[in-house]
Amino acid sequence: MDQPIRAKRGFAALTAEAMRAIASKGGKAAHASGRAHVFTTAEAKSAARKSVEARSRRALASQAP
Repeated sequence: MDQPIRAKRGFAALTAEAMRAIASKGGKAAHASGRAHVFTTAEAKSAARKSVEARSRRALASQAP
């Protein structure tokens, strides 16, 4: 049997532009209230290094027989 088509609700009913606008407002509000995290250069470098190391480990593990 065919399922009845349901109308989209909530965020699913919004256009991509509308969702982006709401998300932007949320990010700006979080930064304005001091609740958002701002990465320092050192934190960003550390995260990038960890990412590269993990990627290298996965590549080596997939090559092993």
